[in-house]
Amino acid sequence: MKVLIQRVKEASVTIDNKLYSQINAGILALVGIEKGDTAEQIEKMAAKLVNLRIFPDENDKMNKSILDIQGEMLIVSQFTLCGNCKKGTRPSFDGSAPPETANKLYEDFVEKIKSLEIKVGTGKFGAMMDVALINDGPVTFMLEM
Repeated sequence: MKVLIQRVKEASVTIDNKLYSQINAGILALVGIEKGDTAEQIEKMAAKLVNLRIFPDENDKMNKSILDIQGEMLIVSQFTLCGNCKKGTRPSFDGSAPPETANKLYEDFVEKIKSLEIKVGTGKFGAMMDVALINDGPVTFMLEM
């Protein structure tokens, strides 16, 4: 499982020229589900993400979590994170989980984050989406489990 996160001032997903979802300050999480990923990894990643201290305190140090700031999270399925670009010039997606498995784990991840008292927006699994954001910092991290 790979999750690319960006601390944002705001973020949104548009599908077919219609606003699908949007959040205010918080985290944009792009989620890649790989072959072999498990429900246990989903649980651990969710806990890690909501407790990760990437927001500034009163001294401008990264000491606050999304829970501390009562931030929001936009979670978007992003299978291209699982692409392997080590050989040749075309990514290989052999490491990506099959769509049925990936969708189930993605939905489980969204539900787990919601259960942790975070306001959540989402993308639409498998859809072509326009994702817009204002990166705060910029602050971007790659998490892997």
